[in-house]
Amino acid sequence: PTQDFAGAMGSLPMPVLGRLLRRPGEADAAGISRPGFLVATAPAALVTNPWPATVRYRGPLLDYGNVMILEPARGYLMVIAGLGTVYGQTGDVLEAGAPVGLMPGDGAQGVAGATGGGEVAGADRTETLYVELRQNGEAIDPMDWFATTGR
Repeated sequence: PTQDFAGAMGSLPMPVLGRLLRRPGEADAAGISRPGFLVATAPAALVTNPWPATVRYRGPLLDYGNVMILEPARGYLMVIAGLGTVYGQTGDVLEAGAPVGLMPGDGAQGVAGATGGGEVAGADRTETLYVELRQNGEAIDPMDWFATTGR
C-alpha cells in the first residue's frame, strides 16, 4: 500500500458494525487492561479491512482467538482479534473494505474475559472484536485513528 496511512488518522472506518465496549487501558472483569479497544458485535458479523494493507499473520494467537495482523504502512501493525474465521493468506495485499473474516457464529466468546464484569452487549451482539494498533513495535491509541469510536 502506498497511500498516506498517517494522514488517515481520525478517518478509518470501523472494521465491524457494533458497539464500543471497552476503550484502551480499561480493565476487564479479570483486571486485565489491553492497549486496544473492544467492540460488541453480532455472531457471524463480517469484519473488513479499514485501510489497504498486507497480511502479516493470520490464525490463532494466545487468548485472542483467531487473529489477523495487517501492515497498513511501514512501521504500523493493526491487530484484529476474536475472529471465528479468517480469510486470505500471509503476504496477501488487501484493499480497504476487503473482508478479513467472520465473527464466531456459535455464541463463543471472541476474546477471553472480554464480556465479563456485568456488561451487557445486547441479545444480538454476543461476540467481541479486539482492535489494537502498533507503531514501530509500540502500542498506540487506536481510538485516534477510527472515525466512529466516539472519541
